[in-house]
Order: sequence, then C-alpha cells, then structure tokens
Amino acid sequence: MVRNFRSFACQDTITRNETMKDSKDTLLAGLTTEARNPHTLELDQLDTLELVKLINAEDALVASAVESESENIARAIDVIAERLARGGRLVYVGAGTSGRLGVLDAAECPPTFNTHPDQVIGLIAGGPQGMTRAIEGAEDSPQQGVDDLASIQLSDKDVVVGIAASGRTPYVLGALDFARSVGAFAIGFSCNSEAALRAHADLSIIPVVGPEVLSGSTRLKAGTATKLVLNMLSTGAMVRSGKTWSNLMVDLQATNEKLLDRAVRIIGMITGETREPAASKLEECGGELKTAVVSLKLGISPEQARVRLDQAGGRLRAALESPDKIADEKGGTRS
Repeated sequence: MVRNFRSFACQDTITRNETMKDSKDTLLAGLTTEARNPHTLELDQLDTLELVKLINAEDALVASAVESESENIARAIDVIAERLARGGRLVYVGAGTSGRLGVLDAAECPPTFNTHPDQVIGLIAGGPQGMTRAIEGAEDSPQQGVDDLASIQLSDKDVVVGIAASGRTPYVLGALDFARSVGAFAIGFSCNSEAALRAHADLSIIPVVGPEVLSGSTRLKAGTATKLVLNMLSTGAMVRSGKTWSNLMVDLQATNEKLLDRAVRIIGMITGETREPAASKLEECGGELKTAVVSLKLGISPEQARVRLDQAGGRLRAALESPDKIADEKGGTRS
C-alpha cells in the first residue's frame, strides 16, 4: 500500500508539473517575441545578399518601436537622475542577452562619465559566468533575483531596471518585487505588450518590435531595442546630472592614449586654446577635464576652479556662467 500511495503521489506530482509546464508553454507560445515572422518563412532559402537585406529591413522597425515609448523613457530618465542626485544607484537586472546588455551599459559608465563603479550596476542571472555562457536554470529562480539585489544592499534611494524581452523571466520578476518592497523605484523593460512584468513595476517601457527574423531569438530585434533604450537611460540621466557640456563628454576618464587625446581636444573646443596649453593645463589639474576648462576659461587656479565646480554641483556650464562668484583660491575643495 505504501508503494502504491507513493506511486500515486509521484504520478500526481508529475501530472501537476506537466499541467503547469503546458500552461507556461502556452503562455510562452503566445508571446510576440516567440511568434513566427511571416516575412522570414523562407529564411533558409535566401541567398546571402537577400538574407542581409531582410535582416536589415526588420531591424529598421526597431527605432519606431522605441520611439513610441519616448514618454516612458523620458520619465524613467528623470527618475534615475533624481535618485542618482540623492546618492542612489542605477541597477540593471536581467538574464541571458538582457542581462549581458545591462552589464555592458553599466561597465561603460565609469570611463564615459567618470561615475563610481558602484553607481551603475549590472546584475545577470547566474553571476559573472552568465556573461559568457548560458547558466542552466539561472533565470527560473525569482529568489535568486532577490538574493542578488540583497547582496548589494539595495535601498529606497536606488532604481532597478528589470530587463526581460519576454516580460516574464522569474529572476527579473523576483528582483522587481524585491525592489518595490524596499522602496526602490522599479522599471520594467519588455518587448511584449502583454508583459507580466507590468504588474511588478512602477513604470514599464515596452517597445514591441514584433516577431524575430529567427523565431524566438531575442538577441536580434529585442536585443537591439534593449541596447537603444539602455543607451537612452544612462546617457539621458548623465546629461541631466551635469556630466556633459553641449554634446561633449566633460567627465570622461583619460585612461588611455585615445581618451587623453579626446580630453585635450575637448578642452580646446570649449576654451578655444591650442593643443599645447590645453594639454599642459590638463596635466596641471591632475587629469580633471572640467577643472582644466574652468581654470583656462576663467584664468583662475586649479584650486579655485575646483571650488567653483563644487559650488555648481559639478556642472561645468553653471561653473562657467557665474564669474562673479569665483571662490577664494585658498578655500578649494575637490568635487
């Protein structure tokens, strides 16, 4: 009898698991990102040039899908900038391609905008190994999303962007729920209009790019849409935070020869100085581009320039536009 009961219980569990799987499979099959693209049914029969033109034509649809979400993207940028100004962080969370793109965007912020490595963070299901290979089952655990955010001491100052092309990745949903539970602002990104993550986020960004050229391969159009939106979120927030002057990267870190050359050219463009005095001033200012610009433009010492920048909240334009408020040279503090 015990064996029969166990057999029944086991079979009942299998039946319930199969029912749940069938239900999930049905939901997955109904997603736009999983649908077959009617324009690419003969994909394997095309010659190479036709293949290239077809992929390019499908990619051309991505920009308009992203444009349709402009208002939500703009709101997200304002929220991120406001939280960063309060000492908060921008945290990307995703699995697979979505996670990799978040990590990539986070990694590019320090050299581009001189942000602290902990100010913009990318978390991927499966940890660092997930960047280079698929980690089986990593995206299926909502608890792992919770644990990963808890490990960085997520707080109510932060913003979490949960990235899931399907809109239903458990790892991302768990992370969004945890973010809201601690008071962090939760932004959900998906490429499916009926994305489940809408119910788990304070704000959703949903560019619907349509079925992929290769059915279900969301590293294609969905991945491109993700990259475009993340570019906007981080760049927009940094512009709002005073990390640029005009369209120039005035907070970049000159960590190699190329960036050093760019920094010198930027100083020249803003101040009108030739290369030699611009390079000399940059060196005098310890590689601080904005300090060099203020010092050259206003004819003040690096110490005075640092005070002006500090008073202007690090915003170069504001530091340059109020020459009557030049601080005492002896009171300099580094911004």
